[in-house]
Amino acid sequence: MRKAIYFLLLCVPWALAPSTPAQSDGGFVVIVNDANPKQSMDRDLVRKLFLKQLKSWESGVAAAPVDQDAKSEVREVFTREVHGKKVSAIKSYWQRMIFSGRAVPPPELDSDESVLTYVRSDPGGIGYVAPGTELGDGVRELELTVE
Repeated sequence: MRKAIYFLLLCVPWALAPSTPAQSDGGFVVIVNDANPKQSMDRDLVRKLFLKQLKSWESGVAAAPVDQDAKSEVREVFTREVHGKKVSAIKSYWQRMIFSGRAVPPPELDSDESVLTYVRSDPGGIGYVAPGTELGDGVRELELTVE
């Protein structure tokens, strides 16, 4: 029985493949540390960074994604538009990854300001905030493109 459950856990990540990406309704802004040379990135690569399927940037700097609190509206929009899933599906993915010992989820922070501080403090930082959030020094918007 245990082997069957383990096998299912390993085979289920296909279920997290994104559905057709929706155009952003402006419900979030992806941000990176100012030291990051990337100006734009397609949604699939952003998704892979947040699922830790990509562990570093092209420059070799370790990626440091950060999520908003699971109950926040900006997290719901980001998850729907980038992952093509509900927050609960992504939470289930991380439970399987933790259970299998393969990875831990990005930290969840409770405010846009906390996300800004986190991304500002790490050259590999990537996160998202609500539109209209004053970014300040040390971070900038990353333009999202569709594959």
